[in-house]
Amino acid sequence: MSEEQNLPVPSADPGTGPEVVDVRTGLFGVSGTGDTSGFGGLVRTVAMPGAAERPYGGWFDEVVDLLAEVLDEGETPYAEAVEKIVVDRGELTIFVRAAHLLTVCRALRDEQDLRFELGLGVSGVHFPHETGRELHAVYHLTSVTHGRRLRLEVAVPDADPHIPSSVPVYPGHDWHERETWDFFGIVFDGHPGLARIEMPDDWVGHPQRKDYPLGGVPVEYKGASVPPPSERRSYN
Repeated sequence: MSEEQNLPVPSADPGTGPEVVDVRTGLFGVSGTGDTSGFGGLVRTVAMPGAAERPYGGWFDEVVDLLAEVLDEGETPYAEAVEKIVVDRGELTIFVRAAHLLTVCRALRDEQDLRFELGLGVSGVHFPHETGRELHAVYHLTSVTHGRRLRLEVAVPDADPHIPSSVPVYPGHDWHERETWDFFGIVFDGHPGLARIEMPDDWVGHPQRKDYPLGGVPVEYKGASVPPPSERRSYN
């Protein structure tokens, strides 16, 4: 198949439209008299692309149809495993329910007409105002065979941030899942050694979450410690 044939064609139908997940006021998250930027009256919405409607464009329809066919032939129906399809800026994202992630990964990897055999990593995203879906794990898959790329995304609640580990299907995701656990607190069940990979083992919290405090954290190193900026000097 030629490279030109693989290029996605944007859908003429925008789908359900963007989904507003947050409304922010002011600048830099500051409100009240603390906002000295002059943008205290600024109101901005944070919107994510909504579910797309057919035709998705290019090879996207073919891949989704093949995935649905493979899943429906197995024990997990497509409608149960896949939450929605998002097409945005020429990219295909398949939102998968956490319980069925491994089933979808195996179908994408093993079906000869799909063959997304290469997992390029796992990353985390934190949407604190998306109630019940605060933590997202994002998987980047590539079909070397067919020259295609897509994204899987799984959303879980902050109160129960558990997702099955994808390492049994894509072994290269080992350290990526450790990093996502380290920085975001997503627990990958079944991971062969889920431990911190960047932060010290006894570190409290997950530093890339948006509710993680900025500053005010002591810096520690062998033999000494540096107090947080808020405690280093007095302004009285």
